[in-house]
Amino acid sequence: MPLKANDPSHKSWLEVPENSDFPIQNIPFGVFLTRDDVITIGTRIGDTAIDLGALHQLGYFKGIELTDDIFLQDTLNDFIADGRKTWRLVRNRISEIFREGSSTELRDNKKHREQILFDLDEIEMQLPVDVGDYTDFYASKEHATNVGSLFRDPENALLPNWLRIPIGYHGRSSSIIPSGTPIKRPIGQQKPGDDGVPGFGPSKLVDFELEMAFITTAANDLGKRISVKDAEEYIFGLVLFNDWSARDIQAWEYVPLGPFLGKSFASTISPWIVTLDALEGFRTEGPEQDPEPLPYLKQGPKKNFDIHLQAVIQPENGEENIVANSNFKYMYWSMSQQLAHHTVNGCNVRSGDMMGSGTISGPTKDSFGSMLELTWKGQNPLKLKDGTERKFINDNDTVILRGFCQNDKVRIGFGDCSGKILPADPF
Repeated sequence: MPLKANDPSHKSWLEVPENSDFPIQNIPFGVFLTRDDVITIGTRIGDTAIDLGALHQLGYFKGIELTDDIFLQDTLNDFIADGRKTWRLVRNRISEIFREGSSTELRDNKKHREQILFDLDEIEMQLPVDVGDYTDFYASKEHATNVGSLFRDPENALLPNWLRIPIGYHGRSSSIIPSGTPIKRPIGQQKPGDDGVPGFGPSKLVDFELEMAFITTAANDLGKRISVKDAEEYIFGLVLFNDWSARDIQAWEYVPLGPFLGKSFASTISPWIVTLDALEGFRTEGPEQDPEPLPYLKQGPKKNFDIHLQAVIQPENGEENIVANSNFKYMYWSMSQQLAHHTVNGCNVRSGDMMGSGTISGPTKDSFGSMLELTWKGQNPLKLKDGTERKFINDNDTVILRGFCQNDKVRIGFGDCSGKILPADPF
């Protein structure tokens, strides 16, 4: 089915600000609370939110096989489970409805527009999916090398398995939250001092991790596998992902079973899911894989996507400070390889499951995707515009992640993924 919605020549009769992340070629999907306190599934063009539940009830999806309540739910899980054919039909139809020069049925119907269209300040974004399971990978070679150098021997920074399989762990889905939700500084145990007694209290080393995450549809029954060549059929889209980390809690707990309380206190996602279809024009080559992956992980060319990524620290009532510029194309293990490996043992993947990329670090110091790397474990603090320094994230700092693709014809973005660290509650 052709991706008609991607045509860069299309313009919308809705106003779209210059350099908007959400031109008519994007058409992401999300869930929001309307001014009438109704939760609905929607999309966004420019700074206008579109109620897809109302659009469907008023007959604008006629001819597409959709259940009556498909957009009247508080998550996208059922819509995602309908599969890629439905996603494309819906996205193409939305493009037709809001495109300049197409049918004026909605544009000229004031009553319908009042039911369907909302300003952004009239809505409240929700978590777009009910995340049943969440896996976090460790798939950026630069990040894995940096961490291995900091905590082990720089000469042997990568463990022997890293270049052979996409490393990952099962995370906590209950603490995944939408952008704008504040996070309380976590409390926990930290490494013992000379007396051998663990420290206990608020984490002193709260960090962000610049990641992306992909959302899957129902992919396979228990005991079945997904091949690397078919994997993209089961990937709905991508969000920005901040896998908040308490490094001091993590350092004490991670041996021998890996991350636990140092990660599970919060993970923030951007609320609009940008479909893989919308990103099709931004495919690019990934890093060369050496040694060659085993046959079940071998993938063809252009397996990565050229998505510019940025991390920002904003002190309370202060200016934004860009602290990292990275790119999704640096991923050593692609999304398809991650999903193929995830299911090679027969593990079943369901609609709304989320797979984090792991911290995305590039080859230069300013492209490292965490404070752990940017300050080299606190040894080289970052100086902000207000003259203060940061080794890690302070109370009342807001971290904002941004991401977008851009060429000479179109820009496709994700909006903000933001979270503010609040002081820990007294214990």
